Amino acid sequence: EPLSNLDAKLRGQMRTEIARLQRSLGITTVYVTHDQTEAMTLGDRVAVLRRGELQQVASPRGLYEQPANLFVAGFIGSPPMNFLNGAVEGDTLRLPMMDVPIDDRLRAAIGDRSTVIVGVRPDAFQDVDAMENEPSDGVRVSVEVEMTEWLGEVLYAYVPFETDEAVRETLSQLDKDLDGESLRTEMVIALDANSLITGGDTANLWLSPDSLYVFDPETSVNLTRDESRAEKLEEQGRTQRQRALERAKEREAKATA
Repeated sequence: EPLSNLDAKLRGQMRTEIARLQRSLGITTVYVTHDQTEAMTLGDRVAVLRRGELQQVASPRGLYEQPANLFVAGFIGSPPMNFLNGAVEGDTLRLPMMDVPIDDRLRAAIGDRSTVIVGVRPDAFQDVDAMENEPSDGVRVSVEVEMTEWLGEVLYAYVPFETDEAVRETLSQLDKDLDGESLRTEMVIALDANSLITGGDTANLWLSPDSLYVFDPETSVNLTRDESRAEKLEEQGRTQRQRALERAKEREAKATA
C-alpha cells in the first residue's frame, strides 16, 4: 500500500507521478493494492482476487463494462453496482421497484431460470424531468427517494428496498466479501447535478434495458457478458498501452537530444 498514508491531494499527485515513471521506464511493474481507484488509474491490466483466488484479469475498462461475476461487478465502480432480485414472469422481469420487458438479449441470458440477480450501475438512470426528449426504447421507473447528496458535479439519490429471500444469502455473502456492513439494502442512483430531486420526492427516472446485467444466483456468473465486446476492449487496451509507451520514448528522446 505505497500511498495509504498520504493525504487525498498528495495521493492523487503520486498516482500521476508513478504512472509517468512507469511509462518512461517501460518495464513491467506489479502493483498490489486494495484501493480500486489506484488499480483502475495505474493498472494497464488488473487482476482481481477474492480470498486468494483469481476472479478476472482484464483492462480497467474491461473489468468495469464486462465483469466476469458478481464479485468483480460489485468491487469495481464507485459507488458500486446495485444488485436487485429479479423474478421472471413470462416476458417480464420483475424487480423491487420496476418491471422490465425481457428482450432478446435478456432472454438469452436468463434462459429457463425463474430467479436471477440483476445488476445496474448508479449512472444508468436519468431524471425524466431533466431530459429534453425521453427515448421510447427505455423503462420509466417511479421510486420514493429517501435522501439525496449533492456533490457539485453529481447528485446521489438513495432508494431503500427489500431483498427477496431467494437471493438474500448470496448478496449477504457478497457484501461481506466486499467489506460491507449490511446495514440496509438501498439502491444508489447517480444523477446529473442539475436534477432537482430531493429527499422525500417521488422521482421519475428513465433506464435502458441494455444497461442491465444479469447474474446467476447460484454460480454468480455474469450471464450477460459479451465476449466479443470484452475482447474488443482488451484490444483497445493493448493499443493504448503501446501508444503511451511510444509517446514516453519520444519525450525522453527529445529531452536527451
